[in-house]
Amino acid sequence: LARLAVDEHNKKENSLLQFGKVVKAKQQVVAGTVYYITVEATDGGVKKLYEAKVWVKPWMD
Repeated sequence: LARLAVDEHNKKENSLLQFGKVVKAKQQVVAGTVYYITVEATDGGVKKLYEAKVWVKPWMD
């Protein structure tokens, strides 16, 4: 999911972030599952932390 979040960010923002690693993750069960993920990614050679929120709705697949 973290790689998906970085890929989606790159598509939407026309950027070239490179996934590094997951720093922290938690989930919340609601109508589906919401994942809150802290990702380390490289932007122009500089490592930065990004927050991602991924909402998985299995009935929508």
